Amino acid sequence: MQPSIFNPWAWRDPSALAGGYTQTTPSAAPPDGPDGVHDGPDAPGPGTPVDLVGYHVQASDGRIGTIDEASDEAGAGHLVVDTGPWILGQKVLLPAGTVERVDHLDRVVHVDRTRQEIKDAPPYDPESTDPEYRDRVGRYYTDRHLPPRG
Repeated sequence: MQPSIFNPWAWRDPSALAGGYTQTTPSAAPPDGPDGVHDGPDAPGPGTPVDLVGYHVQASDGRIGTIDEASDEAGAGHLVVDTGPWILGQKVLLPAGTVERVDHLDRVVHVDRTRQEIKDAPPYDPESTDPEYRDRVGRYYTDRHLPPRG
């Protein structure tokens, strides 16, 4: 078996976190300036970090909750998502590598996992500073990213 190059804790597209208005759906695209970049009064400047807390999270097959906490720490990026009534008010930890795209206009983070995959993930432990916990969560998402054996 070949090793995976998928790093579950690294953001796929860090620019999406810094006001990546190009990460919107075409029907909701903002008016563009002459350089093709949203330049309205609400557009963050280049390199401006965007706080994802409060954004909704959309799995590949439906909504899963709202972001309670977001970290863009290099090599340790993650989202803590409050699932509300969907999983009886539990929170889940999503590594940054699961983020497919960010729609800042609609305030939605799209992840490339199904609701069931997220529900089956290791339980979120807000008290754990144990590297083994982080490794277990990372392995869970990495194993689901590998292509099927054949």
